[in-house]
Amino acid sequence: MKKTISFAILHFSVAFTITYLLTGSIVIGGAVALIEPAVNTVVFYFHDKVWSKIEAAKAAKILTSSNTVII
Repeated sequence: MKKTISFAILHFSVAFTITYLLTGSIVIGGAVALIEPAVNTVVFYFHDKVWSKIEAAKAAKILTSSNTVII
């Protein structure tokens, strides 16, 4: 969870800076910086979960294929 919170803070800063530079508006920069990273943080969390399951499935497949007995 610490990694996710750290990512959110970094993403907020980048989103605000880029939007402010493009629009010149603190209000629009702030709004985009609050909404976009919040959504991306949730998506990132689930993305990380999916990849963990994919990696676990690959590891399980390797383990089961290495248990083949050769006579």
